[in-house]
Amino acid sequence: MTKSPYEILGVKPEATEAQIRSAYRRLARQLHPDLNPGDRSSEERFKEVSAAYDLLGDAEKRARFDRGEIDASGVERPQPTYSYRDFTSRTGADRNPYASDAGFADMMDSDELLAELFGRSGTRMRARGGDHYGRLTLDFLEAVNGTAKRLTLPDGSIVDVTVPPGTRDGQVLRLRGKGGAGLGGGRPGDLLVEVEVGPHHHFVRKGDDIHFELPINLREAVLGGRVETPTPAGTVVVSVPKHSNTGSVLRLKGRGVPRPDGSYGDAYVTLRVVLPDRPDPELEAFASRWEAGKTHNPRAGMEE
Repeated sequence: MTKSPYEILGVKPEATEAQIRSAYRRLARQLHPDLNPGDRSSEERFKEVSAAYDLLGDAEKRARFDRGEIDASGVERPQPTYSYRDFTSRTGADRNPYASDAGFADMMDSDELLAELFGRSGTRMRARGGDHYGRLTLDFLEAVNGTAKRLTLPDGSIVDVTVPPGTRDGQVLRLRGKGGAGLGGGRPGDLLVEVEVGPHHHFVRKGDDIHFELPINLREAVLGGRVETPTPAGTVVVSVPKHSNTGSVLRLKGRGVPRPDGSYGDAYVTLRVVLPDRPDPELEAFASRWEAGKTHNPRAGMEE
């Protein structure tokens, strides 16, 4: 059974930030690969401890982990197996505290530490940069139709994000090479952007289909006709059949959400018959003369 980050650091879930930091420093000193040359077990434990502190040492990540929103890897989906160099290569806000001056102030500064780790053999280790994470909020139609947004990261840097058509709520967009800088000429990490899509006042998305209501007047319901209706991609004209009723559903093929393969979902339009807001004497006179209306009972069967 996989251990939780708290178990790996040997602290309780209610531990304070100071207690978590102290536990990490103590374990890092014991397990540092440079202090245990050739000891594969210590090296693996050091990776494990570094990963645990990478999550618990960040207040936001820790809160999301405690709420069950992310797993022990720190993201919503499985991550590639981290190596020791991943944790020593992070920079900025996502840098692992092992590479932080504050995290090891009582041991050595970061420059000295890197010199100790990579300079003794006279060779320089190449390592991929760490991944960075961000969150992007989109309007409903921006997600359906695609858009371009500018995202400001916690470290103040700005990146342009291309949102593909059909993006879903909770989807994670990967911007390759926009993460932390690599070490020793290694390639940079990626930026993983989680998308949050707001609701629409009119449309509802179900899979790749769009559902919504379309108000029609009494004349259109009885006689039928061509009626303009909005869709996520713009206004189109639909044919309302004669004798349409509230609850009748029309299918607009290919007017739904775009898919990666170039196809589209459908739009489903539920008709709703709406009478005029103001009294209409002509309509009232017709209703009073309509003999069938005196016997037609739309509530028949409700008592069953």
